[in-house]
Amino acid sequence: MEGQTETFEGGTALSPTSTVEISISCRDLADKDLLSKSDPMCVVFHRPRRSTHWVEFMRTEVIDNNLNPDFVTKAIMDYHFEMQQNLRFEVYDIDKPTSKLMEHDSIGYMECTLAQIVSAGALGYTTSLVDMETYEDSPSKSVKSPGMIILIAEELSALKDEMHLTLGATSIGSSSFICFPPKTFYTISKSLDTGKYVLVHRSERKRGRNPEWTPVVLPLSSLCAGDKERKLKIECFQETFTGSEKSIGFCITNLNKLAAIGNGGLRLSASDGRDIRSTLMIHQFKIAKIYTFVDYIQSGTQIHCCFSIDFTSSNGDPSEPSSLHHFSPQANRPNPYEQAIQAVGNIIQDYDNTKMFPCYGFGARIPPVGEVSHNFFVSLGKTPQCFGIHGVLETYSYSSGKLYLYLFERINCIRQIQLYGPTNFAPVIRHVAEMALECKDGEEYYVLIIITDGVITDMPQTKEAIVAASSLPLSIIIIGVGGADFDAMEELDGDSVRISYNGRVAERDIVQFVPYRDAYSWLATTSGPTSGTGSWSNENSPDFTNRFAQSQLAAEVLAEIPDQLTSFMKSKGIIPSIVSRAPSPVPVSESQANLRREENPATIQVQHQLRPPTQVFPSKQQDPEDTNKIQMLPADQERQSSPPQIKVSDLLPPAPEA
Repeated sequence: MEGQTETFEGGTALSPTSTVEISISCRDLADKDLLSKSDPMCVVFHRPRRSTHWVEFMRTEVIDNNLNPDFVTKAIMDYHFEMQQNLRFEVYDIDKPTSKLMEHDSIGYMECTLAQIVSAGALGYTTSLVDMETYEDSPSKSVKSPGMIILIAEELSALKDEMHLTLGATSIGSSSFICFPPKTFYTISKSLDTGKYVLVHRSERKRGRNPEWTPVVLPLSSLCAGDKERKLKIECFQETFTGSEKSIGFCITNLNKLAAIGNGGLRLSASDGRDIRSTLMIHQFKIAKIYTFVDYIQSGTQIHCCFSIDFTSSNGDPSEPSSLHHFSPQANRPNPYEQAIQAVGNIIQDYDNTKMFPCYGFGARIPPVGEVSHNFFVSLGKTPQCFGIHGVLETYSYSSGKLYLYLFERINCIRQIQLYGPTNFAPVIRHVAEMALECKDGEEYYVLIIITDGVITDMPQTKEAIVAASSLPLSIIIIGVGGADFDAMEELDGDSVRISYNGRVAERDIVQFVPYRDAYSWLATTSGPTSGTGSWSNENSPDFTNRFAQSQLAAEVLAEIPDQLTSFMKSKGIIPSIVSRAPSPVPVSESQANLRREENPATIQVQHQLRPPTQVFPSKQQDPEDTNKIQMLPADQERQSSPPQIKVSDLLPPAPEA
């Protein structure tokens, strides 16, 4: 495949694959609005192998008041020649600020395979949309199509360069009244072999006849597939009083011409070819290298994962089998919290040489006096650290008769605390953000995993904390378990609309929300029911079900981490060459951690000691209804300036009396 070097090895199998980009356009869409035109958005679904369910793949942006939209957002996926890859495209009229599709008017849908789109070539795969409601009522009846959809696939080359461009304009647009200057924007389109142009970028709208638009960064793989002579069309538009768009003029150029012009201008031409007085100004143009997630990891960036567990009473009495915190006597029946910890932890632990993972809890009454805490150590000791993911699981669910466990003394948290409430995220987000605040040099990146069963009760405080943390090396993953309604959580996930608080918009999208619930319901929504021996739906194979569900969950939960990490590095101007690799610590093995009591005491230097929670708010008696305070154990309020020297003998339980 283009841009790829595949190694030949006899006696093996290699699937011929390539990455393709699908451009989506619609024409003559049905108008669902009374006083204006439809505001369309396209949602792409795919059907995984051996599945009967459609799974959402991506969504385009929303284009206001447009019945002939050309969407900028592309569907990028791997194309497998030997597989049938089923796709479904649904177009909606978006009129409400919610991500629930059932709340919007459906315009129409279409189903096809990826092979049909690819084989259509540069002409594109064009077909009619089907009215979903009409088809379900009378599938055999011939009805008017709600519009057309045009899909064009192009193979992406493996390039690691991007274009940085800042454009402005002079004497652009026209205004009937001085008090209403024109509102203008521009688009960039790339040429196809057929002579058609496909939209690549649409700028924001700016007022005034001499605007300067926000700088844009576009990858060369999508812009021109590495061909710097490929024609690019830059066209300027003016928004009319009715909300429609009117073309002002355009110019045809390419990357080499833009580089030669420097800080110059391009004269625009009208649609009939005549020159107009408007000029497009190039304020900045450069080609820069794209640094990937792998580049940063190989340069020494460490990913530190922190867990935060919901111990509110809505989880149910842990002694009851229906509780989400119930520990089954069967080892192959982990509860949803254990499943989520294993799924994410087993992947992310490979990116942290220290293998030390802090584990926090919230929403419980903790010993010794039963005060409500929204940020306590699950170990109920002096440190939140756990050695390895197995240490996190043991700290959370430890109930065996062992006298020692993995470097630090652990007791069964569930048996020592009382599940209470409410469900507050802000305290733990602020705490982990404080740790990330000290690591802006690119050497460390934090991932906070919040596992919860209920609807958040401190939404304003949480939004404020997320917006403040969006400039830090931090990602937040929220995993919803149980059967609660998690619709409110979608507001925190900034995939569609960037989260904001009091007018301040988050610098980056750092939150990913996934409603896991449990293994069986997760697989039902991601893979669909299957049949046959070895199926996850086979009740006699819980081991297979849990492993399969965890692998699916890990892929969904961690999918955005690479982009979030690289977006932080780019925003701070950090390149891999300046990330210094610290010497890898010698990992403490499980056998070393499980020191027997009768052995000679040894002194162990704790690697990568994360400081305990600090008292962010004034110290006073905790009010269970106050969502803005953090209650901590007295021992947790001392700040340690350096990693302590800990004797293993001090951490073990006292020897039984003779």
